[in-house]
Amino acid sequence: MVAAVDAKVLQGIVAPIPVGRLAKPEEIANAVVFLVDNMTGFITGSILGINGGQYMD
Repeated sequence: MVAAVDAKVLQGIVAPIPVGRLAKPEEIANAVVFLVDNMTGFITGSILGINGGQYMD
């Protein structure tokens, strides 16, 4: 999907991300696996920012 984005536009998207890149699909999947694990049953009403540090609350 990113291949369709102009390189200059993509550079502008990535520039403010502290890790300097977009997320890999497996990084998003790992966060989902973490949240659906039985050991995280007490986590409710939280926002898990998977954004490479672009937005910090």
